[in-house]
Amino acid sequence: MANGKGYPQIILTEEGMRDGLQIEDANIPVDQKVALLDALSETGLKRIVVGSFVSPKYTPQMKHIDEIMHKFHPKPGVTYLALALNAKGVERSQEYSPPLTIERSNGWVRGRPKLFCHMCDVFIRRNTNRSQFQEMASWPATIAAAKEKGAKEAGIGVNATFGSNFVGDFTVEMVMKFLEMQHALWDDAGIKVTEVSIGDPMGWCHPQKVEQILGQIKQRWPDIHDFGCHLHNARGMAVASTYAAITSLDSSDVLRLETTIGGIGGCPYCGTGQATGMAPTEDIMHMLEGMGIETGVDLDKLIDCVWMLEEMLGRMTWGHVSRAGPRPTRPDQFFSANAPFVETIQQATHFKLGPEQYDGCIVPWSEPITSPYLDRVQKGLPPYEVNGSWPWEEDFFPKPAKGSQSA
Repeated sequence: MANGKGYPQIILTEEGMRDGLQIEDANIPVDQKVALLDALSETGLKRIVVGSFVSPKYTPQMKHIDEIMHKFHPKPGVTYLALALNAKGVERSQEYSPPLTIERSNGWVRGRPKLFCHMCDVFIRRNTNRSQFQEMASWPATIAAAKEKGAKEAGIGVNATFGSNFVGDFTVEMVMKFLEMQHALWDDAGIKVTEVSIGDPMGWCHPQKVEQILGQIKQRWPDIHDFGCHLHNARGMAVASTYAAITSLDSSDVLRLETTIGGIGGCPYCGTGQATGMAPTEDIMHMLEGMGIETGVDLDKLIDCVWMLEEMLGRMTWGHVSRAGPRPTRPDQFFSANAPFVETIQQATHFKLGPEQYDGCIVPWSEPITSPYLDRVQKGLPPYEVNGSWPWEEDFFPKPAKGSQSA
């Protein structure tokens, strides 16, 4: 995503079809999932995960992934991805490449070997029926294969980075120690570490910890310029932590983010179910645009996808922009000054569906609302002239006593 503000290059992956739906009803019709996937493809999103090639015993919501692959309509220019946790899953996913792009296989991610493990042994045992020790036991083979293939760069990473619902908090020092041990193994192999990822399946992320971890990584290992963050939202910190990640890095860095429309998502093995959530894609896009980062995403179409998703689920999702609308920044988007009381979520959809959404609501004013500020913005003028005379020199604006000065 383009920007001119000194922020990192942001590569965002939409995970609603995978991390989002894996915690929802396993009986959602395939045709509805295909329709949602096709709609997401039309939003301008460049990277979309279509689902997981995993055992239906562990994740029954993904049992129809093959049918989805046969029915959906890939859009040129969109990278479609899928999760595969073992060799069998990778083999299944390769049957659909293309349109799938296989970025992870046998310890390699995007053509780069990577060491990775979960900091919570309990969680990984629950999630994949493997232990942390088994994860780490695969490291020597990954390193050996990397040396054999002549790899010049490698990655490191941890999941459950910030803490665990089963064993408690993980300090920044604990995280850095795990990363140090991985980094040392690559150093010993003579392969430069240029990528790091931090994951958060149980919603323990916090913006201060994100700043501290990324800050220490940049200070300690200046060769690392590729950062990945997978943040869940169980305690409402995912959007703030995403902002912290963006502002902790600079224009020499790449930041890979994973989000879900509606903020749905979560692993059924983390203990918080649908309450786990993720950073909502539409809220993150709205934030990025406000930061001057061009996303190339049509937010209006993305909100349509959220509403489609809510129809599928039969409930409201966790995002905010899909309910209140994007910030109205142009005169043609401003709410009517004489809109009646707007009280319900449905009435609030007037931002997209029009004033008929609040027809019949209470109108308490005896006269229409007028304002000289409203007159100005409707003419395309700013409400305040910071370096001009309005409203500071108008008769109604209180003036300091003659001769006094501001501090």
